[in-house]
Amino acid sequence: MAKIRVLLAEDHVIMREGTREFIQREPDMEVVGEADDGEEAVRLASELKPDVVVMDIRMPKLNGIEATKQIKTLSIPTAVLILTAYDNDQYIFALLEAGAAGYLLKGVRVHELIDAIRAVYAGESVLHPVVASRVVRRLIAADSGEAKAVDVLSEREAEILKMAAKGISNKDIAEQLFLSPRTVQVHLGNIFNKLGVASRTEAVLYGLKRGLLSLDDLP
Repeated sequence: MAKIRVLLAEDHVIMREGTREFIQREPDMEVVGEADDGEEAVRLASELKPDVVVMDIRMPKLNGIEATKQIKTLSIPTAVLILTAYDNDQYIFALLEAGAAGYLLKGVRVHELIDAIRAVYAGESVLHPVVASRVVRRLIAADSGEAKAVDVLSEREAEILKMAAKGISNKDIAEQLFLSPRTVQVHLGNIFNKLGVASRTEAVLYGLKRGLLSLDDLP
């Protein structure tokens, strides 16, 4: 079985070593590289082409926001999972707009981090509850003039987007709609292309802003 290849980008050595130890215990994961600054994270992502980068925000040379932006411009299917102590709106929205697939706060349980790595690897999004509530509040307060429906998705794609917004996994979407997981992935890829986004999180944010989704569609 192919393992999920993880790159750790964290400048605090003790935190990085502890995270590596937990990940290495998982039979379906391996840490393929470690970076202690943002520039090294981008370089190693380009060289190693990991499946997932677990990224902190505040790092030397290049912060996590800029590093995420640069990694997402590379021609590699790498998901970025933010693991940080910072939960202010400036960081949250900058990173989601940069293409981060998940945003966790340090202090989460080990199994939550492991589950999040598997989720973003599968093309799903993961938001810490505190972060998710901030996102929803920002969307509620946003200019209602932006919330105009955009008829760009097929009926099936709109159905899958709503299920994704509820946090339903690709596997469970496939089972509920009597599709193969591969077909669900293709539909999600088409959704991302049509909306001009790169992850579930971005797709849900776009859908809420443009009227493709409502707050009732969220978990």
